[in-house]
Amino acid sequence: MSLSKFEVFISVIESGSLTRAGELLGLTQSAVSHAIASLEREYGFSILTRGRSGISLTSNGERLLPYMSEMLRVNERMKQEVASINGMEVGTVRIGTFTSVSTQWLPGILKRFQDNYPAIEIKLMEGYYDQIEYWIQTGEVDFGFVSLPTTEELETIPLKKDQLYLLVTDEHPLYNCERVHVSQLAEETFVMPKAGCDNDIQRLLAQYHLQPRVKYEVGDDHAIIAMVQNGLGISILPEMILFRLPANIRTIPLEGEHYRSLGMAATSFAKQSPAAKRFLPYVTEWVAEQK
Repeated sequence: MSLSKFEVFISVIESGSLTRAGELLGLTQSAVSHAIASLEREYGFSILTRGRSGISLTSNGERLLPYMSEMLRVNERMKQEVASINGMEVGTVRIGTFTSVSTQWLPGILKRFQDNYPAIEIKLMEGYYDQIEYWIQTGEVDFGFVSLPTTEELETIPLKKDQLYLLVTDEHPLYNCERVHVSQLAEETFVMPKAGCDNDIQRLLAQYHLQPRVKYEVGDDHAIIAMVQNGLGISILPEMILFRLPANIRTIPLEGEHYRSLGMAATSFAKQSPAAKRFLPYVTEWVAEQK
């Protein structure tokens, strides 16, 4: 068993390429291939498949990946603990995040944290809600920003209630309304976030038993705004996304208390690495200051 081979294997999966993994690790492609082949000889079965579409896990590789990730994570925590005992603040923190958090929160949080802990490296993985939950569960990130509620298997820390707003153009009949009730949207055509990107709007509409007429489903918030701008439908988005909007779009509050609940999630906050434990208070303190 070799942790360095596990690191090579996981780097190949994350980068999707033997060559790219080698570049990231400072190894030749031949050395990367040798490490994977060595693991496969040791285990007696294949863990990767290589085809025209690229690199992918075999079913056996999928079963082993969580164990390898956990062993590397424990090793990283131990190294950080040794450094902490010796009075050094070092390590790596891997964080799952999505666009609005990356844009609105993380620049300020990271600046403040890196000023105090310049030797701790922060790695960000940006994705959709479902992806982030998966990364947390498989150990690809230490913790992640999520929309609550999340899966019961994860521990969570609530951070902010992010109000939802209706988006319409200046040509829409609802444009001059001060507030809109969700029931008024029953006959509207929607531009919706793709499933897994933002489940809050689906939850809201389901609460009022509405089956929206969805014309487009897209994963990018700014693409949704652009489609609304061009009259392709209306949408509902959280406040943190709604900055630098086109001049012909208006955001209208919804009647009632409607918001997405943002928080952090991890398999266990108590078992975080020393570096991650240093980082977490910077998030909660910074977000609290913005309210």
